[in-house]
Amino acid sequence: MKRAGKPLWQQAWIGLGSNQGDRLALVRLGRAELAATEGVRLEASSALYCTAPVGGPAGQADFYNAVVQLATRLSPLELLRRCLAIEQRAGRKRLQHWGPRTLDLDLLLYDATCITTAELCLPHPRLHQRAFVLRPLCDLVPHQRHPGLGRSLAELLAALPAGPAVVRLRSDW
Repeated sequence: MKRAGKPLWQQAWIGLGSNQGDRLALVRLGRAELAATEGVRLEASSALYCTAPVGGPAGQADFYNAVVQLATRLSPLELLRRCLAIEQRAGRKRLQHWGPRTLDLDLLLYDATCITTAELCLPHPRLHQRAFVLRPLCDLVPHQRHPGLGRSLAELLAALPAGPAVVRLRSDW
């Protein structure tokens, strides 16, 4: 969307995760780099949570997870590409599907956009199945509706079966 040649500000939510190295420093780095990205404004951060890995190889360390809310003039694909570049600068190596990672930045929602391409799927395809994503999202926008399912994020979180704990660590990270 553009007005007079300039894209309008859109809302986007990015999930941050880390289970290698200094997890707190890495999620802070991810948040700071997103905030410093041209065409992006950091609007809010969820609390920081600790969660057991979901899927992937056994023996991984627990994750630190959070969500940030952004206003952005970037398109969804441009924002995704910036996230991938930040992950790479943080030392992310994609050696194993759902394997350990220094920094993981997932584009969860971009306003009410629904997209499915080879590069990007919005909303994130497993968002509604993951407490470690929904819990921090609900810190920020519990009444936000999932664009594909039409239910609020709080309703989706409440409907999840019991699973691994999502432990709140701190709000001032």
